[in-house]
Amino acid sequence: MPLRLEIKRKLAQRSERVKCVDLHPTEPWILASLYSGTVCIWNYQSQTMAKSFEVTELPVRSAKFIARRQWVVAGADDMFIRVYNYNTMDKVKVFEAHTDYIRCVAVHPTLPYVLSSSDDMLIKLWDWEKGWVCTQIFEGHSHYVMQVTFNPKDTNTFASASLDRTIKIWNLGSPDPNFTLDAHQKGVNCVDYFTGGDKPYLITGSDDHTAKVWDYQTKGCVQTLEGHTHNVSAVCFHPELPIIITGSEDGTVRIWHSTTYRLENTLNYGLERVWAVGYLKGSRRVVIGYDEGTIMVKLGREVPVASMDNSGKIIWAKHNEIQTVNIKSVGADVEIADGERLPLAVKELGTCDLYPQNLKHNPNGRFVVVCGDGEYIIYTALAWRNRSFGSALEFVWSFEGEYAVRESTSKIKIFSKNFQEKRSVRPTFSAERIFGGALLAMCSNDFICFYDWAECRLIYRIDVNVKNLYWADSGDLVTIASDTSFYILKYNRDVVMSHLDSGRPVDEEGVEDAFELLHETNERVRTGIWVGDCFIYNNSSWRLNYCVGGEVTTMFHLDRPMYLLGYLANQSRVYLIDKEFNVMGYTLLLSLIEYKTLVMRGDLERANEILPSIPKEHHNSVAHFLESRGMIEDALEVATDPDYRFDLAIHLGKLDVAKSIAIELQSEPKWKQLGELAMSTGKLEMAEECLQHAMDLSGLLLLYSSLGDAEGISKLASLAKKQGKNNVAFLCLFMLGKLEDCLQLLVESNRIPEAALMARSYLPSKVSEIVAIWRKDLTKVNSKAAESLADPEEYPNLFEDWQVALGVESKAAETRNVYPPADQYVNHADKSHITLVEAFRNMQIEEEHLENGLTEQNGEEQDTEEQNGEEGSQEEAVVVDADSTDGAVLVNGNEAEEDWVLAHH
Repeated sequence: MPLRLEIKRKLAQRSERVKCVDLHPTEPWILASLYSGTVCIWNYQSQTMAKSFEVTELPVRSAKFIARRQWVVAGADDMFIRVYNYNTMDKVKVFEAHTDYIRCVAVHPTLPYVLSSSDDMLIKLWDWEKGWVCTQIFEGHSHYVMQVTFNPKDTNTFASASLDRTIKIWNLGSPDPNFTLDAHQKGVNCVDYFTGGDKPYLITGSDDHTAKVWDYQTKGCVQTLEGHTHNVSAVCFHPELPIIITGSEDGTVRIWHSTTYRLENTLNYGLERVWAVGYLKGSRRVVIGYDEGTIMVKLGREVPVASMDNSGKIIWAKHNEIQTVNIKSVGADVEIADGERLPLAVKELGTCDLYPQNLKHNPNGRFVVVCGDGEYIIYTALAWRNRSFGSALEFVWSFEGEYAVRESTSKIKIFSKNFQEKRSVRPTFSAERIFGGALLAMCSNDFICFYDWAECRLIYRIDVNVKNLYWADSGDLVTIASDTSFYILKYNRDVVMSHLDSGRPVDEEGVEDAFELLHETNERVRTGIWVGDCFIYNNSSWRLNYCVGGEVTTMFHLDRPMYLLGYLANQSRVYLIDKEFNVMGYTLLLSLIEYKTLVMRGDLERANEILPSIPKEHHNSVAHFLESRGMIEDALEVATDPDYRFDLAIHLGKLDVAKSIAIELQSEPKWKQLGELAMSTGKLEMAEECLQHAMDLSGLLLLYSSLGDAEGISKLASLAKKQGKNNVAFLCLFMLGKLEDCLQLLVESNRIPEAALMARSYLPSKVSEIVAIWRKDLTKVNSKAAESLADPEEYPNLFEDWQVALGVESKAAETRNVYPPADQYVNHADKSHITLVEAFRNMQIEEEHLENGLTEQNGEEQDTEEQNGEEGSQEEAVVVDADSTDGAVLVNGNEAEEDWVLAHH
């Protein structure tokens, strides 16, 4: 049976011929050395070239990262080794290393050593801490030395492959090889050590079109891998998976099972000859270098093979070794923060005769099944004893402890709890996946069919492409996860049982109303579990979420890929594992889940009984949930965060509650928000208090001017002046008719030209005084300009109607400080907008007419009306931007001969 490895292409970049590839241990980088003489670094996340080094015009046959020094070391056909700092792009070292082409450079995993091999038939050891001096030369090969590689299990030894058809094993410090393997009938191009377990194996690739696996202790050939139709140019044992990878000049990469030596897959990306294969311990990424570019693939899934039972015992597989840990071994006195790695003692449980791709406890935790290599083995969970085995591409448990296996796309077998075969089923479609749980599910690529375990009768068919299936323990709820979304369905067990018991036939769609779609969510589920009626899952952006009644809540943002193991109710914690087998726990209160579930069901009475058992620190989460359900008043009662409670109170229009929270918080923005709301709802006393707390002078100006509150405006003028809010202060004084104070404010704020203009318009008797101040101030800047300023006392001929203006000022002063109440506004709204100067001039003309006997009685009455209207018109319109105390303010003055602008202070 095949390994069924998922193979996904993650990068494809065209380039000149690639002679060597390497993966960086921490950065998302691929190093490729090219026949054209260039070394490139590709970023496989962004799919772009990160860096490029023009090394030489001749081929660079080997280049490697030295990550601990941020270096790249490269050997080329010009016989030089070059070292670059890949951050600064500077050359660190250049030296002539050999007398012929350099075929390979290899970096020692811990010591400051680099090995190089060459067509001069020599291998040399270089020490970078001694200035890259050659500390040893290894002689013995009689042809080109194509590759050297350190033994990862004994880094004091290394192997070399040569076209003299041999492999030699060397020790650092010794000039002669430990031994020589006459490996192939033709030249040997490549060699690699086995890193996955304890086997003392290495693999070689040759021009005789074969790859061979050797036991370097017995010096015997374990297996010959045949199938390539041209020279084998690259070989490796994958460090994480039970596979051997071989690349050839026939343009293919072959993947072999490292235990059975069965050919699992052949990759052909059409980029001509393969020259190099690169890999990294701890990663499933493999890089292949071709004549025409670079390909990176990801092999298998990174989900750790692990399972947790209901008591907190976890069993996992590291390659063929089975280990166990117990969460309960972490004492209650040890405080572990959410997301912190648990200090678990790992115990060796045993080994497995097959390579585990799946491992799962049965429902009561007594047994564990391991599935892989097309087979399954059932072990006892405690003693790790073999209880049953058989052929299976997939294995699933039922809730009752029965199980089913998928032997092929056309054959599924069901077994009892006693490991006895009950029935064999041949579905009418190609069964690509099966799932266990309350029902047995079989999937094609386009639909899923549910069957009962007892007689394998069709219950229901749903047309959906299923990625995974998760049943709630009750068997009443199920999650169907597709590539882009998940669906929560209710299983109507009673409807199904009633239909089946009645003996009525079941059509190809199954029992009508067997399932009811409750919710659909557009998120991809990576792993998921049910806790009661709550579905917990992590999504494609690695957020840990839970879903109750269709409402999704994010519990935590995970900082790396993690996979759900299970939930321990007595600890109220959900447990996850990462690919390095670190176990982390996150708090999720069962009482919180129960409360939300009851609210969703509409059982508010029981929900309120549970609420006191939920700790106060989780009440805001409850409140947000209630708000999302439209239960805002309940949310306000439950919420504890003052900011959140304030927002809820504002939303509900409960201003008294909001006010008490604002008093507690003493936050200006909140006072302002509450003040505006109080004003809009007619609660003017509260609005005034709030705006005072908020120091919202614009708001107060709007409020007092609307009320015609002269006393309030007067206080506001003083406050604004003290606060430096001169625009507001000016408007207050102007509305009060305190023109002298307005003038003084302009002078004090160094707005002297505007003070002069205002005096000319409203207080002509003050013009001379202001002009004198203006001249003095302007002299500091431009004395000629200061001299050109005209004083009306000196040059009255330059000021039109000057005497009229003085007369108007004395006349208007009598009524300037009279403040009619706001309800009198209607009596003044339609008055004529003629200026006082014009009215005064008209009055003079009419008096002259009277003297001449030209005016009748009705004319006199009309004049009197006009005069009264103009005197009343000092309640003129003042246009103010109430939202700004610093912007430009336009004032239309009632005595002004011209409008003027009080510009930005």
